[in-house]
Amino acid sequence: MKHTDIKTLGQLVKSGYQSKKIKDELRDNLRENIKAGKDSFEGVWGYEDSVIPELERAILSRHNINLLGLRGQAKTRLARLMVNLLDEWIPVVEGSEINDDPMLPMSRYALELIAEKGDDTPISWLHREDRFYEKLATPDVTVADLIGDVDPIKAANLKLSYADDRVIHFGMIPRANRCIFVINELPDLQARIQVSLFNILQEGDIQIRGFKLRLPLDLQFVFTANPEDYTNRGSIVTPLKDRIGSQILTHYPEDIETARKITEQEAKLDARQSESIYVPSLAKDLLEQVSFEARESEYVDAKSGVSARTSITAFENLLSTAERRTLLNGADTTMVRLSDFTGIIPAITGKIELVYEGEQEGADGVAEILIDDAVKSLFPQYFPKINKLERKDEETVYDELLHWFFQGEGFELLDDFTDEEYKRALDSIPALNQLIKDHQPEYPEKDVYFLKELLLWGLVSHKKLNKQRFTDGYEFKDLYSSFLKGI
Repeated sequence: MKHTDIKTLGQLVKSGYQSKKIKDELRDNLRENIKAGKDSFEGVWGYEDSVIPELERAILSRHNINLLGLRGQAKTRLARLMVNLLDEWIPVVEGSEINDDPMLPMSRYALELIAEKGDDTPISWLHREDRFYEKLATPDVTVADLIGDVDPIKAANLKLSYADDRVIHFGMIPRANRCIFVINELPDLQARIQVSLFNILQEGDIQIRGFKLRLPLDLQFVFTANPEDYTNRGSIVTPLKDRIGSQILTHYPEDIETARKITEQEAKLDARQSESIYVPSLAKDLLEQVSFEARESEYVDAKSGVSARTSITAFENLLSTAERRTLLNGADTTMVRLSDFTGIIPAITGKIELVYEGEQEGADGVAEILIDDAVKSLFPQYFPKINKLERKDEETVYDELLHWFFQGEGFELLDDFTDEEYKRALDSIPALNQLIKDHQPEYPEKDVYFLKELLLWGLVSHKKLNKQRFTDGYEFKDLYSSFLKGI
């Protein structure tokens, strides 16, 4: 019998339906997924051997869970994906505020309705997508919001005494009975509000304004918290921590490949951008490396973290920078250039917290430093390493290229160059072409121009060339020629 055909309590009983606690639902469905080799947390990358096994152990243990980690570490996403482990449909007493189980009613409304109608009690069906509740902990959250309070308007309309439990207005938590309830940024919740959660977590019941209610709520709690908040804005009170079964530490991607998967999955691109703009693989690696550099930078507050959203929004800005150029030039297609990385600076500055030294450099200055550091980190993967301590007369593979710049007046790459002008400009440096042939002969032809730019930027980051940003482009010059020529 389909669930849509079951509309009364009598039909439900005849169908052989067995009530199940939400934590047992999660546990049983997870067991089946693990046996079948099915990924329960699809779309979450980099946690396969760390966070997800711990989360699965917590679910198998029927624990309430605290996901502890810095911003942009997929804490809320993990909580939302737990919905997929719930049964697709569950029956509820029709009209119940707190999703009463028809087989185990507990609210006064459900008990009285079943006593009155018996097997004819109407039931409705709740889909798992509707069994997820989320609350952001803010200082203005009250016990009444979460647990409930006496409703004077209800008392007046029904002409009831305040001593009658029918005047109670249930808060978010009772209304989320038989659901997953997520409280984000738990340390921001005032200590006295956290205390109100004790009984719910330990005993499963609630207390409202002195009413002696015994409502054994059936909830799966998931809390999220940022370690930074422990010192900046608040903390999780010890007795509450003691009642949370498992605390799981999240982390940032540990390699560029994983970070790229996250960015490509989460970036919100217009279809026209994807079709008209070619992004070299090296450009994607460089973009992710910027975030890795930020997490290690002396200018960035490591305790605050550098969210994965930094790379996602930077990628969107990168493509928009290239797209804008095609619109200005009347072109249909283009490729991402390293000089386009100027466009990602606004995405970086809005997402990093600076320490004192960073504030002295300025947010834009730190963003430019991070891009240069990312270039410097990837440079040795493609070209011979530059020795900081090389002797004055020591020959290097870069001498011919550096000599070309010493003899010339400089080299300009304008932002609005068409693709033909851009390629022609880079092809005009013979020594640059020779270095590519010597050290990256098999490099994809479509990506080679980005690699040429990386070589120039890499020499700048190693203080072999000088790079100057002006209004509408970049100029590369020999580091000392202007002094030697008396300019």
